[in-house]
Amino acid sequence: MVDLAKLLPPVSQLRRRGGPLILELDLTEGLFEEAPVGPLGEVAARRRQQLLDVVEGIRRGARDPRVAALVARIDGRPLGVAKVQEVRAAVEDFRAAGKEAVAWSESIGELGPGTVNYYLAAAFETIALVPTGSVGLTGVSLGQTFYGGAAERLGVRFEGGARHEYKTAPNRFTERSFTEPHREVVERIVHSLTDQVVEGIAQGRGMSPERVRELIGRGPFLAGEALEAGLVDRLAYRDEVYADLRRRHGGAGGGGAAAEDGAGAQGGEDSGGTGSTGSSDRDGGARLLYVGRYRQRAAAGRVPAARPAPYIALITATGMITSGRSRRSPLSGSTMGADTVAAALRAARRDPHVRAVVFRVDSPGGSAVASDLIRREVQLTSEAGTPVVASMGDVAGSGGYYVTLGADAVVARPGTITGSIGVYSGKPVLTGLLERLGVAVERVDGGPHAAMFGSDRGFSESEWERVNALLDDVYADFTGKVAAARGLTPEQVDRVARGRVWTGRDALEHGLVDDLGGLPAAVRIAREKAGLPGGRLRALSTGGPLDRLVPAESSEDRAAASAAALPGAGGLLGELAVLAGWPQGAPLVMPETWEVR
Repeated sequence: MVDLAKLLPPVSQLRRRGGPLILELDLTEGLFEEAPVGPLGEVAARRRQQLLDVVEGIRRGARDPRVAALVARIDGRPLGVAKVQEVRAAVEDFRAAGKEAVAWSESIGELGPGTVNYYLAAAFETIALVPTGSVGLTGVSLGQTFYGGAAERLGVRFEGGARHEYKTAPNRFTERSFTEPHREVVERIVHSLTDQVVEGIAQGRGMSPERVRELIGRGPFLAGEALEAGLVDRLAYRDEVYADLRRRHGGAGGGGAAAEDGAGAQGGEDSGGTGSTGSSDRDGGARLLYVGRYRQRAAAGRVPAARPAPYIALITATGMITSGRSRRSPLSGSTMGADTVAAALRAARRDPHVRAVVFRVDSPGGSAVASDLIRREVQLTSEAGTPVVASMGDVAGSGGYYVTLGADAVVARPGTITGSIGVYSGKPVLTGLLERLGVAVERVDGGPHAAMFGSDRGFSESEWERVNALLDDVYADFTGKVAAARGLTPEQVDRVARGRVWTGRDALEHGLVDDLGGLPAAVRIAREKAGLPGGRLRALSTGGPLDRLVPAESSEDRAAASAAALPGAGGLLGELAVLAGWPQGAPLVMPETWEVR
């Protein structure tokens, strides 16, 4: 199957239309870090917007004289805090360029939470709400489901260990409620995120932080109440919002038809102007174009250089960290396969045109060995003279933090969930359940530890000794690599490790990250380290959809860096186990899913 976006004619060949351009952003389907995998993935993801396209599209629009305004639809579906902060920063740049930014919503959390989404809307100059809608500004909440009581009733228990008291991943299977260390971590995360949300809303809406906290305590708000409280600027339907935008920008401003292709957008991520053919209003002439399509068409319309130009390569790695190739499953989402990511890093450092790498990580962790293999390739890439800057997404914890340790710099957002420097492992013991069901398990073992990981019995004393030795070794290796990479003493690492989870803001204070500027800061640092001012950021190419059908010639082939399109061999039960958070041989895993509402 052919990528239809690549069949679009270059921008310079598109028929120019009069009137300015209004960029449109629809966040009702969420934002995604990774590119779709394979032809079927591209079809399934046709409405999914990639974060890079959105952020860079908005920033490009700020510099393009044809672009007059930005309008965004925001609802109550969950969006990660760090992704929201990436978009907020781009919107603030857009407004700083003197351009109008309008957010509208049917309901920001209809009969449900909408705090993080409202935090995003507050970055816009104007917020419009449908008259029958509501604003679910109720505060930040993090929850954890505990299965300890249910497991006990079923006759199931979890046997395992963790390093150390803040590595709370097993708690969901063993406890009925928060332990004190677990509660301490969650409370700190909630307080940090609440401070960030309050500060952002106060700045965007021209309120004091005290006023914002008061409103949070009163929420949620009906449409009329939200208008009276100053949380929204008007009550209006979509047609009214769009008609007003076109009246203001339909005939003049924004560059209009006078702007020539290539006249705007100087410098930055991918220089060069853009044209478009979006939907247009017959009376005013204003044209609508989704931000992602705008950015993609701009990239497609660049005139190829006489010789390949040096650039900053973007390598995106998302999901649970596993051995083998990266995959995407309809159940558990993306996995970060060590083979795929390692091959991409090898390809980047062998490509003479790649001057630096931005390594974008969004992962709760996974296999300790796979994490170390990726970290090693990051380190080798840096040592080969290709700087690597790690950029953390919503979550980069445990193994997701481990993989960044070979980078020249680590950049987060204040709301990134990171840290969790610790390890856990164990197994479910089904003895009680099997007895209730009348199921008997008999084994013939060739050694005293041959069946130690079976679920039909607990660990013996000597097996516990081996489990603890493995946990101690992995923890010592992890913390030792943190100390070496971050320039910390063992005592300093111990204070921030022990499995504890931090926001990006706290992680910066404790020396675990270098900057809180998100993707733009990562690109800036990569350019500085590469000595490539104005260098363009683009995804490391692994070929098109048809190329993925051709097997790689070797593990050194660039094609080995493309992800597999199908789930792994674990089957449905393996997928469900990943969703449940069971170790599955992956001891460096975050304790929760960290969906902030």
